Amino acid sequence: MQNFKSHFTFTKEQRNGIFLLILLILGLQCVYFFADFSPEAILVNKEELERFNKEIDSLRLVQLEKSKPKVYPFNPNYITDFKGAALGMSNIEIDRLLAFRKQNNWIVSAKQFQEVTKVSDSILSRISPYFKFPEWVTNPKRKRAPVFNRKNIAKTFEEKQDLNKATAEQLQTINGIGKVLSKRIIRFRNKFVGGFIDDVQLRDVYGLTSELIDQLTKNFTVKTPRQVQKININKATIESLVNVQHIDYDLAYNIVEQRKLREGYKSLDELTKVKDFPVNKINIIKLYLSLD
Repeated sequence: MQNFKSHFTFTKEQRNGIFLLILLILGLQCVYFFADFSPEAILVNKEELERFNKEIDSLRLVQLEKSKPKVYPFNPNYITDFKGAALGMSNIEIDRLLAFRKQNNWIVSAKQFQEVTKVSDSILSRISPYFKFPEWVTNPKRKRAPVFNRKNIAKTFEEKQDLNKATAEQLQTINGIGKVLSKRIIRFRNKFVGGFIDDVQLRDVYGLTSELIDQLTKNFTVKTPRQVQKININKATIESLVNVQHIDYDLAYNIVEQRKLREGYKSLDELTKVKDFPVNKINIIKLYLSLD
């Protein structure tokens, strides 16, 4: 018992310390309950804040615009797989364009680009402002009033010059055919040993319009055609057909499959019914084919 009481016996200094500690605790409790520690109200100028937010948003938009990849004017006839993907075109849309160009056809307007590729209106409206076509498309020469003289009258076969022997200077006598087109005609002619087979091959020369071809063939024609070994369309293999202008492997395959269904072609014009056949090139393709 005496040991137990010793735990509650304090010296004068200890009692003073305990008393001060109790006073300190009570003082802190009073401060906690009665003092106001809430933060002072912050006054915000809403107009200034809104103006600041708008400025931040505008700077953000400017930065986003700068980070976008830049698009420069381009000729849609030369869109590659990479370029088409960068413009947002799908693989199918790009393949349609490449197939169209493979037939030696040319895109001459934004409307035709959409008809060929089947791109959506939104993509067309976004990329068409950057289309840059050759000068012969954007600024065709003004048609002159016809002058009825000897030059405009179609000559007989004997009077015409041989297209396979014509020089660039001779071709330039035709109104509308200058140095560029005359050299292009001769360059295309020289791709084949022996030159042109028929006048219709002029349609494959880039930049020659139907009007220019009409004017040209009034004074020139193929008098010494290149000799070709025609392929029997009813016996031809896929491997032999791919050697014909404007016929690729897929088209050759379709031609052979259609031949099986028809049990042979009765006319070369029936080829126009074959899937993906370039109808506008039928007269050129027929130069290399026969029925027997």
